[in-house]
Amino acid sequence: MKRRAIIRVYGEVQGVGYRSWTLRRARRLGLKGFVRNEPDGSVLIVAEGDEEALSMLAEECKKGPALARVERVEIEWQEYRGDFEDFEIEYREYELPRG
Repeated sequence: MKRRAIIRVYGEVQGVGYRSWTLRRARRLGLKGFVRNEPDGSVLIVAEGDEEALSMLAEECKKGPALARVERVEIEWQEYRGDFEDFEIEYREYELPRG
């Protein structure tokens, strides 16, 4: 069954390759959505796809890439919406180069 998962990852998860790590895993699992850094230092993942694949991603997020130090992972389940074409890294305006 298709679902949507909102996953929030807390700890030392910014500046350690967490977003690109998540991108590779989500695409491998056939998920659609995005991952982005949040101003509070957490990482937000919004993903849609097969519920089993979403659960696998959430479990993998508890470990993260080698340099990450994950303290906790929260997951909120929602109804599938079909909002996404692919899985991407979403950048905040303050993260983009100026000029």
